[in-house]
Amino acid sequence: MKASSALFLPLLLSLSNAQVPHWGTCPEPPLQPNFVLKKFLGTWYEVAKLPAQYEKGRCIETNLTMNADGTIKVSSSEIRKGQLKTLEGTGIVEDINQPAKLGISFSFLAPYSPYWIISTDYDKSALVYSCTDILRVFHVDFAWILGRTRTLPADTINKAKDIFTKSNIDVTRMVASKQQGCDKKF
Repeated sequence: MKASSALFLPLLLSLSNAQVPHWGTCPEPPLQPNFVLKKFLGTWYEVAKLPAQYEKGRCIETNLTMNADGTIKVSSSEIRKGQLKTLEGTGIVEDINQPAKLGISFSFLAPYSPYWIISTDYDKSALVYSCTDILRVFHVDFAWILGRTRTLPADTINKAKDIFTKSNIDVTRMVASKQQGCDKKF
């Protein structure tokens, strides 16, 4: 048992600088009922998030459009160190019987990561969750509150956090995303 603990400890510590690992497997939150992908497409702005190692910039936004082959083009951007950084990936519906369970990959070498739509009204806000089990011993998760605008009212954010919490998703470390000064030209 000591050898396996010695192997896990460095992994846990490296992940703790970015995300917080949680013991046990990923929760299975309820997803948006009767999810309609076509209505979800378009631009979403990151309003709040659980800290993520790969998101260090500000003015983070994602645009989702449908490709001719039925996959989703995912274009994400952020301003980091005074420069506009963009990243393109592909999204898929992982299970046609659960259309709110999307998978997204930003490299043809990487597997699709979960991108689950917990709740959306399609016009103002959306709650998105992603979680990865590590050997079924612990999990690392991500959660985002997205808006069709760069900011949302405080009561909308509080209701979103309540939905996450009721779904056994710990959002105590959730932080507001920086969406100021986004109109500068690059």
